[in-house]
Amino acid sequence: MDKKILLIALIMGAVAILLGAFGAHGLKKMLTLDQLNTFEVGVRYQIYHALFLLFVANNSLLTLKQKGIVLYLVVIGVILFSGSIYLLSTVSLTALKTKLIGPLTPVGGLLLIASWLYVFYCVFAKK
Repeated sequence: MDKKILLIALIMGAVAILLGAFGAHGLKKMLTLDQLNTFEVGVRYQIYHALFLLFVANNSLLTLKQKGIVLYLVVIGVILFSGSIYLLSTVSLTALKTKLIGPLTPVGGLLLIASWLYVFYCVFAKK
């Protein structure tokens, strides 16, 4: 499980860096400053959670089952939170309906918060 979490964290981090570079260079002339800033929020939270997964993978206080729960919370949370932010910030370039995408952001955010609180609980409850 540690290797799986580590590999997912590394891919998530690499994709965040690629998207950050794409936003800074590729989208610079296509989006407004506000849209670029919003896109950057998605990148930032994705990289934060890639680093969080690196911490989880290398933490001996969590069981494999607990690590698995955190992994799923983070991956689904990043997909919903950062993914929806990427889509919402680039909606001027696509024909996507924002009413369908907008509600995904807070759900993803709640999953990310839950992952941190779950780790807190696991460490706090450890004998």
